[in-house]
Amino acid sequence: MKIANRNIGPEAPCFIIAELSANHNGDINTAIETIKAAKRCGADAIKLQTYTPDTITIDCDNEYFQIKHGTLWDGNTLYNLYKEAYTPWEWHEELFNVAKEEGLICFSSPFDASAVDFLEKLDVPAYKIASFEIQDIPLIEYVASKGKPIILSTGIAQEEDIYFAVETCKRMGNNDIALLKCTSSYPAPLEIANLRTIPDMKSRFGTEVGFSDHTYGFLAPVVATTLGAKIIEKHFILNKAIGGPDADFSLDENEFGEMVKAVRNAEKLLGTVSYNLEEKVKKNVKFARSLFVVEDVKKGDLLTDKNIRSIRPGFGMHPKYYREVLGKKFNQAVKKGTPLNNELIG
Repeated sequence: MKIANRNIGPEAPCFIIAELSANHNGDINTAIETIKAAKRCGADAIKLQTYTPDTITIDCDNEYFQIKHGTLWDGNTLYNLYKEAYTPWEWHEELFNVAKEEGLICFSSPFDASAVDFLEKLDVPAYKIASFEIQDIPLIEYVASKGKPIILSTGIAQEEDIYFAVETCKRMGNNDIALLKCTSSYPAPLEIANLRTIPDMKSRFGTEVGFSDHTYGFLAPVVATTLGAKIIEKHFILNKAIGGPDADFSLDENEFGEMVKAVRNAEKLLGTVSYNLEEKVKKNVKFARSLFVVEDVKKGDLLTDKNIRSIRPGFGMHPKYYREVLGKKFNQAVKKGTPLNNELIG
């Protein structure tokens, strides 16, 4: 899978996405500075959300549209929340341009067909389907029809929902699919992250898999990386003091930068499957065990468990030859502390 000029897969480093979401707090200059800060932090991409309150819901305050489910946004209506949180469409072109100037990949989550059409005019390199839209099959069909890579977030999806969404993309002739393990709780408790699902998703659905994180801190993205996540998405805010709907579970510039370093270090630790010794390790083989003469011996003396031992350092014969050489004779006098080798025997 490839997004813009960036490969995403087993041989590539983790694709790290800074999610802007509502963290511009209604100010385009804040949005611009956030993009620049994401680049400083080491992000690979910045992701927007493309909707208006009217493309995602309706202006209604009856009980169905009131938020009262133990979230950070309780007491609000859906319409008013999205009115506060959305990124004005007239900002998009400038934000895309800023990202390009900074060397960041910029893409977005569309929430209806009109958003897809709008993003196509900006030549968006990829699309993300948000967790709460994974059951919106007509939207997925339309997005998939554009032939761009698709990242599907699975925060509210059961197994059959994921299958259906993946098969929908394939039915539309689009096989450039990645799935994100996600927990749609804001913030998400660590104990329900279930990150062991990541390798299972990869084998079960045959796609690249990443992690969209809503937990506090950045331990979860690092653990996800060790389990095979090739995409990490995390909400990013310039400064938590600006507030906003997503500020509580977002990382600021320092935190996001530390997350990127931790993910990259985790990748270094994972390395590759190898049973060969690295050069730095080879230098230390001399500290391993080997067979040494540990008493002064005369020519003709037998090799016994008293005069040869397996000890450090590693300049003598391999210890695997210990029992093989016992009972043989020294062919010369040997001083205590001499590495045993075949030239001294027989």
